[in-house]
Amino acid sequence: MLPSDVLERFCAGDPDAVRPVYDEYGRLVFAVALRVLHQRELAEEATQQTFLQAWRAAATFEPGRDLTPWLITIARRAAIDIQRRESRRSHVDLDDAAPTDTSLVTLPPSAEQIEAVWRVRTAIDSLPSADRELVRLQHLEGLSHAEIAELLEIPVGTVKSRSFRAHRVLASRLHDLQGAPEESEARK
Repeated sequence: MLPSDVLERFCAGDPDAVRPVYDEYGRLVFAVALRVLHQRELAEEATQQTFLQAWRAAATFEPGRDLTPWLITIARRAAIDIQRRESRRSHVDLDDAAPTDTSLVTLPPSAEQIEAVWRVRTAIDSLPSADRELVRLQHLEGLSHAEIAELLEIPVGTVKSRSFRAHRVLASRLHDLQGAPEESEARK
């Protein structure tokens, strides 16, 4: 909780009061932005925009009120604005893209790899929803255990135990896929 003098200085437009407000609410604002945008870089941009907009509009905030809902509203709006901006960016038609363009998704070169990808996706989809979300955040979003704990508002120890359990289940279901497909072919 912020001391009342810091909040009053923030509302008065004191630039030195922005740092303690950021220190207190930065993680929450980032988590809100990440939920909307699903990309760390864009969420960081939205967090920066949130505090800039909050500081510019600080004179409109009543010091006796809780700052949390006000900042969350600004964060959500900043994230939505960024999401809209990103959706308007020009996109290249798929037919106009070069076959060697690294942004294109290519099919795996073999039927075995297609099957392996399908089996991994099926195994992940069969996990309980909480474990499935944790695996997605960890492997697709690249979040650490601490970042996942903050985002999901659960203890880090819970994240670690759920992660261990989910990966153990996946390993038992996919134990025969260990090694690269080329290695599997060489063993046959």
